[in-house]
Amino acid sequence: MAAEVLIIDDDTRLAAMLSDYLRSAGFTTRSAATGISGLQEIARKAPDAVILDVMLPDHDGFEICRRIRAGSGLPILMLTAKGEETDRIVGLELGADDYLPKPFSPRELAARLKAILRRTQGSSSIAPMDILRFGRLEIDRGQRCVRLDGSERPLTGYQFALLVNMAENAGRVLSRERLMELTKGEELEAFDRSIDVHISRIRAAIETDPKHPRRIITLRGSGYIFARNQDESER
Repeated sequence: MAAEVLIIDDDTRLAAMLSDYLRSAGFTTRSAATGISGLQEIARKAPDAVILDVMLPDHDGFEICRRIRAGSGLPILMLTAKGEETDRIVGLELGADDYLPKPFSPRELAARLKAILRRTQGSSSIAPMDILRFGRLEIDRGQRCVRLDGSERPLTGYQFALLVNMAENAGRVLSRERLMELTKGEELEAFDRSIDVHISRIRAAIETDPKHPRRIITLRGSGYIFARNQDESER
């Protein structure tokens, strides 16, 4: 069954062009011209992913992203005419899975969507009880959720995939470039700070004290290492 994408963008010509291209790439699409109508479309029937423009006539895309993420892990790819790194980081901090500045290639957008959906939907080869355990922390690859002391911790699809890749390589130093390669799975343009922002959000979810992390350790100049023995170091 084709994945359905909701395009929230007031540029009707761009939305129509994206719809045509995505349909030719195997997706189905819906469109909304305002943030509120986009939220209403999601409430009516949740799509598989959302393409969200930052510049909307009623609310900016950051606010809409915040509202979507408050009640859903729905994959979000943000678009903006602004190319500043600050805007990209804000979108990621609010829970967007990926970010693409305008102008962009429709082919790249489709590739990024497919990568997001692969991460979100997971692999059918993963057993439902395939759980990685690190003391009080459980990473359930079957249900695609993370639990600390039995309580589920919210992560976006990208952040979950990033955490799984670090946990599967526990004890090994992973550079930013290697993490992007493992998590994206494709040669797509990215910026280094995106990994830092996502890891900051993961730490907020799973660390006892995010300012003094014991699970995901930064090795300056090298990258990150996911600790093998975590709870012992917290005592």
